[in-house]
Order: sequence, then structure tokens, then C-alpha cells
Amino acid sequence: MSTPPVRATTTPAFFVQSVLSFGASLAGLSAGIVYLPVDPWMRAFVGLGLLYVVTSAFTLAKCVRDRQEESAVTSRVDQARLDRLIAEHDPFRLEDA
Repeated sequence: MSTPPVRATTTPAFFVQSVLSFGASLAGLSAGIVYLPVDPWMRAFVGLGLLYVVTSAFTLAKCVRDRQEESAVTSRVDQARLDRLIAEHDPFRLEDA
């Protein structure tokens, strides 16, 4: 029998800290853009850049998560195949010559 893999989970405190950190950084940078002493079109350009960076970060995080989940599924399938082969193997069985 094989032991099930240990699944790493995030704690609620880590999740809250991540959300608060993201909110604070987004609010701080947004306030900086609003009070930037430049023309409105320059401010809008920097704001658009901020939105692009945020959406790119979410997309990258999703891709990394999907790749990790895919490798975990592949690993579990490979482990199940190996377990089946080991269970079916009888070292004392005589092979047909």
C-alpha cells in the first residue's frame, strides 16, 4: 500500500495576508498615479499599464497553478501504474521458457 501524497494547503492567515498585500499595493500605486503631476493622458497611460500588469500577474499565477496540478495528476497516474506492476509481480513465479 502506498501512502497518499501530502497536499500542501495554504492557511487562512496566509490567504488574508496575500489579499491585503495585493489590495494595499494596488491602492497605493493607484493613488500615486492619481496624484502624479502630469497631464491626464500620461496618467491614463500609466493606469492602463497598471491594469495590464495586474491582469498579466493573475494569468501567470493561473498558468503556474495549472502546470503544477497537471504534473501532480501525471505523477499520481505514474505512481498508480507502478503500484499495479509491483502488486502483480511475483518473484517466485517460474517464467515460461
